[in-house]
Amino acid sequence: MISKDLLDILCCPDSKADLVLEGDFLISTDPKTRRKYRIEDDIPVMLIDESEIMPVEEWEKIMEKHGIRKDH
Repeated sequence: MISKDLLDILCCPDSKADLVLEGDFLISTDPKTRRKYRIEDDIPVMLIDESEIMPVEEWEKIMEKHGIRKDH
């Protein structure tokens, strides 16, 4: 599992936005990019080319769950 300390220093390599932990993924809080990075064997795969762009509705639900404003 990703530690709070590691999560605090990681950011989205594309937008430099903060990330939230959602299951086995790190999700960018940037509403423009909405990138989702997978975690394999407790190691975040922070490669832009291997990330996914989340649908707006799914991203908004996750941001709401984590208390992040949509216009962040």
